[in-house]
Amino acid sequence: MADSPTPDHPTSEYPAVPERPDTPDPVPEPEVKPSGFARLLIFVGVVFALLVLSCFGLRAINVLPTFENPFADETTDRSQPVLLQSMRDLHRYVAADGTFQVIVDLQENKDNIPDFLVNQRTLFVGSGTVETYVDFSGLSGDALKIDQEKKTIELTLPAPEQSTAALDMQRSYVVAEERGLFNRIGDAFREDPGKQQRVYQLAQERITEAARASGLDQRARDNTQRMLESLFGRLGYTTVTVTFANP
Repeated sequence: MADSPTPDHPTSEYPAVPERPDTPDPVPEPEVKPSGFARLLIFVGVVFALLVLSCFGLRAINVLPTFENPFADETTDRSQPVLLQSMRDLHRYVAADGTFQVIVDLQENKDNIPDFLVNQRTLFVGSGTVETYVDFSGLSGDALKIDQEKKTIELTLPAPEQSTAALDMQRSYVVAEERGLFNRIGDAFREDPGKQQRVYQLAQERITEAARASGLDQRARDNTQRMLESLFGRLGYTTVTVTFANP
């Protein structure tokens, strides 16, 4: 009789079971590699980023010009060269000037027609300057009398003259403008270049009239007197008498 097997020696009917490890080995995952198209996109992105950084770096050191808005407003000046029309010598002394401002309220409408149909009203603020001067070009031979012994001079000058008001367009502006329905329709088919010119002309006339009553004439006389006294006083004359003709 054969020896009975011990617990440490299994029989052939019951072969030994291999021992199971405590932790199973991980199953290796397949390696995923980027495709050729993905690699191309990554390469293009890197190159583009390098180009952008290079442009910003060159722009920072003022090597490249600045990038402007391609849709920005652009003004083109196609004005012709300035043409000299005339030239003349001036023989007048500007003794005083004044700056005036006027509000012109000009309205043009039709009788018996409502204003909302036919109406043209412009509210304009005009600013202009008026000069007062003495013209020395028309002096006659006896206008100047000199006494060398007494060191006196007598001058007879024409009355001061006043220029037409010159509007300052940087300080003149339209405050409001009203137009009737028919005026709006008419303006859509035709232009009236003389419309603004009438407003400007009226402002000039008002300012010129105001300057005549402002005392510029007397200020011009006083300034001319002082100018001539200072001029001839430096030449050694003690008395300078200036007489103005009647305007």
